[in-house]
Amino acid sequence: MKRTIFQAALVALLSASFLYAQSTNTPPAPPTPAQIAAAMVARLTTLLDLTSAQQASAITIFTASATTDAAIATQMQTAHTALHTAVTSNSTIGITAAATTIGGLTTQQVEADAGADAAFYALLTADQQAKYATLQPPGQGTSGGPGCPPPGSGGPGGPPPGGSGGEQ
Repeated sequence: MKRTIFQAALVALLSASFLYAQSTNTPPAPPTPAQIAAAMVARLTTLLDLTSAQQASAITIFTASATTDAAIATQMQTAHTALHTAVTSNSTIGITAAATTIGGLTTQQVEADAGADAAFYALLTADQQAKYATLQPPGQGTSGGPGCPPPGSGGPGGPPPGGSGGEQ
């Protein structure tokens, strides 16, 4: 009798834990601009031996850039939705308007990321600048971290490296 009660209690306990695990299917929240900046600065500190003063300045610089990028990403999502709507309704005026918006937002993002890169680069010593230059290809900033190409420069949804896609 005691064994049956124990088994029933064990089954109930395990069932409750499985049900609890199933009820928390919400996706994790995206990282905040401050978390993005902190992770980037932590990596850069490891790679470049940043001083604490450089780290503090870099966190400020990259938090501002990530905040701008997050705002632009929201606007970009809206513009892509508008573009999709214009395409499906065959609205050339809507396509032109959405494309213009997307182009302007892309310019803003590149400017924000390049400005952050320039401000960060100015903080570095000559030795750190030399190390930093080896971490990323020329002309590519920290939008994905050192050595990572910016969004849209290749990979899923982007043009293939080394060509415009239609060339053989």
